[in-house]
Amino acid sequence: MAKDRLDLQALFESLIGSRNVYFQPPASVRMNYPCIRYNLAIIDNMPADNTRYLQGTAYNVIYITYNPDDAMIKILSQLPMSKFDRWYAADNLNHYVYTIFY
Repeated sequence: MAKDRLDLQALFESLIGSRNVYFQPPASVRMNYPCIRYNLAIIDNMPADNTRYLQGTAYNVIYITYNPDDAMIKILSQLPMSKFDRWYAADNLNHYVYTIFY
């Protein structure tokens, strides 16, 4: 069975141990921290014989926490097809940005 975004949502919720996982949240949503915010980044079609052979989907994933030494930082980087992109601080929160192909 193909993996879909709801499977990814469930994975993130199990890793973080809460429902503080937000997919493309509008500005009106008040997020609770620590949390994972993610959005669709890439849909990559791989052609063969003039048709789509494979399709890969990537998400931008941001783990937001007050704790700069949070264990979740390494857990997310160890997921298959995960790449740590950068860190930044905003509003006294640490933001850890990943690209995850799922």
